[in-house]
Amino acid sequence: MPAHMTFAVVAQRSTPTNLALASCAVPGVESLLLTPAQAVTRLEPGDLALGRLDVLHSLDGIEPGTWAFEALEENGCRLLNRRDSILAAHDKRRTADVLAAAGLPHPATRVVRHGSSADVDLEPPFVVKPPFGSWGEDVLLCPDRQALAACLRELRDRPWFSATGAVVQELVPPIGHDLRLVVAGRRVVGAVERVAPAGEWRTNVALGGIRRPVVPPPRACDLAVAAATALGIDLVGVDLLPVGAGEYVVIELNAAVEFTPEYAEEDVYAAAVAALLHASAGVEPEDEAATADLVL
Repeated sequence: MPAHMTFAVVAQRSTPTNLALASCAVPGVESLLLTPAQAVTRLEPGDLALGRLDVLHSLDGIEPGTWAFEALEENGCRLLNRRDSILAAHDKRRTADVLAAAGLPHPATRVVRHGSSADVDLEPPFVVKPPFGSWGEDVLLCPDRQALAACLRELRDRPWFSATGAVVQELVPPIGHDLRLVVAGRRVVGAVERVAPAGEWRTNVALGGIRRPVVPPPRACDLAVAAATALGIDLVGVDLLPVGAGEYVVIELNAAVEFTPEYAEEDVYAAAVAALLHASAGVEPEDEAATADLVL
């Protein structure tokens, strides 16, 4: 690692996680929170940029700014969370394709573009969601094909549906809780169990779910890291649903995951930044203990 460098979180919003990541104190490293446009003018060759663009609240794509990532790399900056990996994590259509190609467990997925359920060759029950969805918005459970047809008729007037169509997946039976793991630099730095509120099958905190600290099992950690590696993404949230006998299914990935101090006993933000700096220096996770002087 250079004697002095800048580490920039490149994002459109000053969320608590973005601010926390950009506030981590690392000797010899200046940490900043920059917009994509600011990053292009501020960062120099050898600096490190972490892409943290989120989905739009309109659910029809991701925030603008990916153009800046290409410019940063052309200018000699090192980029974490590249454009293609962000899209692969945020776009559930791409996520399904990449995980299937990697042989990782994920719900069977189809895309409906014209409001018809006729071509959905899956067995009910179904889950319908926006390809660029988040916060549990417009995620609907359909117990049978009649309900699916009605759901798609309702959703086809949504602006996001016109732009992207809808994702239809086979339901992995909910059990009232799931795991969210934060993977940074190919290692798990934090995790929580998300518990759905009474009467709700979705575990999203935005819908009233609660977080509980948890020590994730090795199998869950291995799967989360494998999913992040398949997408080529450096910092990501991975949602896993237990399916019995110590096995899990990857439900979703989030390239702009928000996480809180309860995700780890130690400082989860410092752990994430340290893992990212190690990864940018080409240090494998299993070698970190022997090379801690690269970061701290």
